[in-house]
Amino acid sequence: METRVNRSSLAEQAVGLLRERIYTHALLPGQRLDEVALAEQLGISRTPLREALKVLSAEGLVDLQPHKGCFVTELSLRDLEEIFPIMATLEGRVAHEVAAKRTPAQLKSLDVLHEKLERHAAAGDVDRYYETNYVFHDRMQECAGNRWLQIVIGDLRKLLKLSRHHSLRLPGRLAASLAEHRALMQALQRQDADAAEQVMRGHLLAQLAALRELSLAAEAVDG
Repeated sequence: METRVNRSSLAEQAVGLLRERIYTHALLPGQRLDEVALAEQLGISRTPLREALKVLSAEGLVDLQPHKGCFVTELSLRDLEEIFPIMATLEGRVAHEVAAKRTPAQLKSLDVLHEKLERHAAAGDVDRYYETNYVFHDRMQECAGNRWLQIVIGDLRKLLKLSRHHSLRLPGRLAASLAEHRALMQALQRQDADAAEQVMRGHLLAQLAALRELSLAAEAVDG
């Protein structure tokens, strides 16, 4: 039993390290993973490494292909077109539930995060804006208190994090994102659940529109 626990711990640690490398693009989208090299880099055997890769595969972060190997997932525009509408619906529901039942303390915690977004946007700091925005959405889910929404959204957010904050690189998108957050905070303050849901859905779909525009622009350059 002790050996199994230790092996599990190694696999869990490897999952965290590999996930971070994928998110930071230290492991690039579409890259084939060399198990021997990775195991050596992480200081573990291939058994816990393979267990870790299975977990990442279940999360959609890597693609295990029989007889070909393991590859870092590369989200296509089609993938984003399919995922974002689902996320918009789910996060819209979160916003609806938060607006309907939020407490003054919860609203204050969200307002504190929103003020950070204001500062990062004013400074043009896309990286910190993205990080704070990620925390803001996490906090929204906590305030909603719906564990089923948290489970489903959590899985999809791990996958969408592959695209990181690319949408914020589109000219004007940072300002637009902040405006959407302002509208959301106003709806939460009024406890207008329908408005909050509509704003959040629009917020997610606007991210998709920005990613679509960036993707098409990149294709035009490559073409």
